[in-house]
Amino acid sequence: MSSDKPRAVAPTPKFPEFSSESAYRRHLSSVAELPAGFRVSTASISFVPSERPTLEPYRMNLSLICADEPTKSFGGVFTRNAFPGAPVILGRRRMDEPSIQGIVINNKIANVRSATGIRDANRITEVLGRELQVLPEKLLSVSTGIIGWKLPVPEIAGAIPELASGLHTGSALDVADAIMTTDSFPKVRRVELGEGSLVGIAKGAGMVEPNMATMLVFLLTDVAVDRETTRTLLKTSVDRSFNTISVDGDMSTSDMVLILSSGVKPPVSEAVLADALREVTGLLATDIVRNGEGTGHVIHVRVGGLSDNASARAAAKAIVNSPLVKTAMYGNDPNVGRILSALGDYAGNAGLSIDPNDVRIEVGPEIVYAAGAFEIDREKEIRLSEYLKSAALNPRLRGYPQHQRSVEIRIACENGVGEGEAIGADLSDQYVRENADYRT
Repeated sequence: MSSDKPRAVAPTPKFPEFSSESAYRRHLSSVAELPAGFRVSTASISFVPSERPTLEPYRMNLSLICADEPTKSFGGVFTRNAFPGAPVILGRRRMDEPSIQGIVINNKIANVRSATGIRDANRITEVLGRELQVLPEKLLSVSTGIIGWKLPVPEIAGAIPELASGLHTGSALDVADAIMTTDSFPKVRRVELGEGSLVGIAKGAGMVEPNMATMLVFLLTDVAVDRETTRTLLKTSVDRSFNTISVDGDMSTSDMVLILSSGVKPPVSEAVLADALREVTGLLATDIVRNGEGTGHVIHVRVGGLSDNASARAAAKAIVNSPLVKTAMYGNDPNVGRILSALGDYAGNAGLSIDPNDVRIEVGPEIVYAAGAFEIDREKEIRLSEYLKSAALNPRLRGYPQHQRSVEIRIACENGVGEGEAIGADLSDQYVRENADYRT
């Protein structure tokens, strides 16, 4: 059997470790400067949802991302959920517009399948368009939050003048804060790009099992690039980053990744732009898993030696999505038999023929299975448990990512050249509590 290990695809997170929320926010402030040609603003409203059995008010944040001028260079990748929300339906339509200028975002309510959803999204862009003196067709309405409830359109419309007048250059951190729902910390990544930059903002913590992107991601750059290149590179980078992650195996109705270029800085080569997109999306994807609801461990599985890349990625996702693997990781229990079982479950149901003698499994620095048999003993079990503890996060600690470590699982087979990876989260009691109490 070959000793070659599966090749890593996603970038290694470029992040220091943080001892406090204030240290993390100082770091974000240093990387959140908007690219030239963009302004942002935030506002908030209070409302009582008509669907809620109590009269307790909700707070909703509104955010606005706006290019100084309409841009022809924009693109989007959207959820494949068969019941998409109104913002996804509207967003897909507006990908055919000659130009786009702004994105208005609300949290708390996802605007999915309400009787007035499309009309509400259009109404919001109409009111905002009048305030900005921009055609509504050049604006996108994006929503995240509870599925099934109606947007409080009168309250949102009443806050739009404040939102428009508050547009500012400088930092995008206020938007990263405002778009959160169950997220425990904001997520911003940045790379320098020639004379300009690429900045990414993400929101996502639960209902993350993308087949396109994940939750909400906004990518802004000031380097000039044509629309076709923008969309091609976006699709490729999404497939290699957000499409490899899973928090809980549930794909949202509202997921999207949007990219806009103001085009006010000189262009860079396509290869340089592709590398920048791959880095930013890869880092944001890992941030989302680390910030997953109740996440105690980030689990990174790499699989090589299957018949094709799609099979290898699907095998890796089957492992990170296994409830038995997830719970073992949360308990710092090196129950490695669950990893082999999950791999065999996927292979058997997918009709993949894998010789058990041609499989090697490594967890962290330890070989746990090779040549058809487990290689575990008392001392190795102790070392593996310590390894899992070293990668643990406190799922109840909010405000900042405590570290960038993950549980690394590498699987090599001898059944082809296909390779793939998945990044997932364990399953904690905190995840159950957050989702049991989400609306109440």
